[in-house]
Amino acid sequence: MKIKLDPVTRLEGHMKIEVEVDSNKKVTAAKSTGNMFRGFENILKGRDPRDAVHLTQRICGLCPVSHGIASVKALEASRNFKPTGQARLLRNLIQGGNYIADHILHFYHLTLLDYIQGPNRSPWKTSYDTDMRFSQSASEEMFDHYLKALEIRRKAHEMVSLFGGKIPHVMSIMPGGVTKSPTASEISDYKRLLGEVRSFVDGQYHEDVQKLASVYKDYFQIGEGYRNFISFGVFELEGSSSPNLLYRSGRYTDGQYMSVEPRRITEDIKYTWYEGKERSELRDDNTSPSLNKANAYSWIKAPRYLDIPHEAGPLARAWINGDYRKGVSVMDRHVARMLETKKVANALSLWINELNAGGQEYDSALHAGYSTGEGIGVTEAPRGALVHYVRYKSQRIENYQVVTPTCWNVSPKDNNDRMGPLEKALIGVQIQDINNPIELMRIIHSYDPCTACAVHIMTPEGKIENKFIVSTPGL
Repeated sequence: MKIKLDPVTRLEGHMKIEVEVDSNKKVTAAKSTGNMFRGFENILKGRDPRDAVHLTQRICGLCPVSHGIASVKALEASRNFKPTGQARLLRNLIQGGNYIADHILHFYHLTLLDYIQGPNRSPWKTSYDTDMRFSQSASEEMFDHYLKALEIRRKAHEMVSLFGGKIPHVMSIMPGGVTKSPTASEISDYKRLLGEVRSFVDGQYHEDVQKLASVYKDYFQIGEGYRNFISFGVFELEGSSSPNLLYRSGRYTDGQYMSVEPRRITEDIKYTWYEGKERSELRDDNTSPSLNKANAYSWIKAPRYLDIPHEAGPLARAWINGDYRKGVSVMDRHVARMLETKKVANALSLWINELNAGGQEYDSALHAGYSTGEGIGVTEAPRGALVHYVRYKSQRIENYQVVTPTCWNVSPKDNNDRMGPLEKALIGVQIQDINNPIELMRIIHSYDPCTACAVHIMTPEGKIENKFIVSTPGL
């Protein structure tokens, strides 16, 4: 029997999951489909390279800061430029605030309703009724925290806006540094907001994840995947070279910790709706759609590092940095994300104290001079490893490629027919209620592909057997 979850919406558009289950209701095959063509790479061709930082932030309204930083780092790499210490601090403070807002959003507003019953009123009235283990009073308490998290997330966004200008799509991050010169008043406001956010993160968020983990202990054994991880590192320390980062770059492959070089990334398109070489390096990659391609089932390419699929995200960063290595599962991803939020919030409290009012944060020499060049910019978005590649000539972009965290995690099969990490994590899952496969949703959401709004369960013939609404209020 086939089960189709369609659509499962996420930041790049809509996602469909299709699984096959045997007579024992165990998943034996899985396909992850990106249903929408993005095409940002094609939009950027022929544009001024300096436009990229603004256009690429429109890829995602949840983590635009990371796209902006990856984009400017690609241009700065093409000019062999490294920003000043003050600009480094400002970028960290902007990106760190976005991290906190995004992780709080994920747990409380995109995931928690997979495990608790919301209020018996619209828009929460229609929700899951399978495997709900919290008591009514415990669910009500958790939901109170859901509402509080909306306020805390707003405060985290205010932190970003102080130095970024606005959120989403910050304006101050540019090739050459940061165009915002902070005032003493803004630094004071950031500290105040951060104090309120840290109080929630260290208290309520930490406690709620621990409660969830204790009630759903079996989810420490569900949704494993490949146990391969990749990270490009994030949050530069002391204006140093890339090894000195709050989260260092690296990979964990087949039980070994090793270094990572972005230029060794390839993308496979055998099972995607694209034409061209079935495997390409970033500098030779292209984005040419082929809608009627045989055997294709996704608009997401299959990025691989040395031909191997890797998981990206908070759990990957935790394993590579030694912060958390207890397991690889649905619940381990939630625990790692919470611990990361605490670590980033603590680092922000140190960086804001290093920041000086006024001073030079932007080198105007990088405002012009983009005749010929190429560069790779890497960072870590909240959801994982992010790469931007740019090649330009005569101040016009010839090729631009983006590999997002969701591409790593939700990719289709590659040229060797190996599944993507999410597809792999779904294999072997035991479904309790075939008409309400909550186990699948919990695994999907643990990778943080945003949210799902309506799910249909269908027969292989396409007949709808059941329909249930995935509650996602507040968005």
